[in-house]
Amino acid sequence: MPTSLWIGNTPVPASGAATFPVYDPATGQVLREVADATPADGAAALDSAAAAQPGWAATPARERSRILRRAWELIIERRDEFALLMTLEMGKPLAESQGEVDYGAEFLRWFSEEAVRINGRYTESPSGRGRILVTKEPVGPTLAITPWNFPLAMGTRKIGPAFAAGCTVVVKPAQETPLTMLLLAEVFRDAGLPDGVLSVLPTTFAAALTTSLLADPRLRKLTFTGSTEVGRTLLAQAAGRVLRTSMELGGNAPFVVFDDADIDAAVEGAMAAKMRNTGEACTAANRFHVDNRVREQFTAELTTRMAALRIGPGDADGTHVGPLISDKQRRSVAELVTDAVDKGAVVRAGGDSVGDTGWFYTPTVLTDVPPDARILTEEVFGPVAAITGFDGEAEGIAAANNTEYGLAAYIYTESLDRALRVSRALESGMVGVNRGVISDVAAPFGGVKESGLGREAGSEGIDEYLETKYIALP
Repeated sequence: MPTSLWIGNTPVPASGAATFPVYDPATGQVLREVADATPADGAAALDSAAAAQPGWAATPARERSRILRRAWELIIERRDEFALLMTLEMGKPLAESQGEVDYGAEFLRWFSEEAVRINGRYTESPSGRGRILVTKEPVGPTLAITPWNFPLAMGTRKIGPAFAAGCTVVVKPAQETPLTMLLLAEVFRDAGLPDGVLSVLPTTFAAALTTSLLADPRLRKLTFTGSTEVGRTLLAQAAGRVLRTSMELGGNAPFVVFDDADIDAAVEGAMAAKMRNTGEACTAANRFHVDNRVREQFTAELTTRMAALRIGPGDADGTHVGPLISDKQRRSVAELVTDAVDKGAVVRAGGDSVGDTGWFYTPTVLTDVPPDARILTEEVFGPVAAITGFDGEAEGIAAANNTEYGLAAYIYTESLDRALRVSRALESGMVGVNRGVISDVAAPFGGVKESGLGREAGSEGIDEYLETKYIALP
C-alpha cells in the first residue's frame, strides 16, 4: 500500500519528512501514516508536470488511449485490492466499494475511447474572403482536487479526460482518503504512463499548497469536487489568473413523489438515492417531498426499509450501512437531526449515534419536518431522510426548487407528460425519472446555481480540458 508522495512517477518522502494519520472510520484507529506534502512539494510536482506537458500533448492520441485502456484493465485485475482499501479508509460496505471500482475504472475505458475522437472543423467563411480552421488543444497542467466520499471514481472522472486531452495532472486527494489515489498512481506507472504526467500530493496543508499552485503561471486548469464554501474560495483565487475551472460543488437533492407514482418503486428508488454510500454523496436525496395523498404510505414503507438496515464495519458480512467518515461528520448529522426535532419534526426511525467504537449513525426517517429546519436547506451527508408533504404539482416543484443548490433531483410519476414537464421545470443539472441512481460514465455530470460549473463524464467531459483555437486561412 503506497504511503509516500507520488511525483514524476516515483514515490518520494515529503520535503519536511512529516507524515499524518489516515483513520479507519469503523474503529477510529490509525490505518496508516502518509507523507504530508508541503508547498515546496507542490512546486516540485508542478515542475514535473510542466516539463512533461509538451511531450504528453504531442503523444499520439492512440498512445494516450492505450495507456488509459491498460490502466482500466489493471484496476479491474486488482479489483479486490482497491475495494478493500476503499472500505478501510472510507468506511463504505465492501459491496459498494466493489461497485465503485467498476464505476471508477470505467471512466478510464470511456475516455480511452474519447481520446481518439477529439475533433475540429474546417469551413469556408460565409463572406468568401477566407477559410476557417478550428482545432482543439490541451489546456495544460491541471490541478485536480478530489473529495473523500468516492476515493477512486472522483479521481478517474478527472484524470481520464485530462489524460485523453493531453493534459498533465497534479492531484490533491482528500486528507481522509489518500491511499486509494496513491495506489491508482502506481497503476498508471505500470500502465506505461510517462514520467511527470501524474503526481499525487496528500497533505494537511491544503490551503497553503493549493494557494501556491494556483498562483503559479504554469498551472492552466483547476478541477474541484467538494463543498460550495470551499469552491467559492478556490474560484476567487482562480479568478486572479483567469484559470479554466470546473467545479462540482454541494447538493441538496429533492426526491419528489407524485400521487400517481408506483409507491413500491418510489421506496426502492428512495433507498438507492438516500443510502448509497451511507448518504455521503453529493447526489444523495436529502429532501423527500411527497404528495399528501400518498405521503403516509410512502413514509411507512420507507421507515420499515430503513429500520431493517444492518449497521457495521464495511468489511463485515451482511453490513448494509458503514460508518460516517469522521466523528466531526457524525456530529454534523446529529446536529441537523436535533435541530429538526427541536422544531417539531417526528423521528420515525433511527435518530442517534451507535457503537462504542467507530463513527456510526443509525438510518433515520424524519416526518413533519418544519420549513425552518436546517436539514431542508443544508446538505446532510448522512443516512437521514427528511419527509415533507405537498398538495399538487406546482407546490411540489416549488418545494424542490427552494434551494440555492441544483445538482441532482429525482421524481416519481407514472405519467410521461408529467415526467417531462416537471423535469424541465426543476432547477437541476441532472434529473432522475423513476430512477434512484443516475450516475453514468456516458452522461454529463454537473449542476446549476451554486452546485457548480462545467460538466464531467460523457462526451462533454473532455471539453473541460481542451482549448478551442481558430486559425484564419486565406
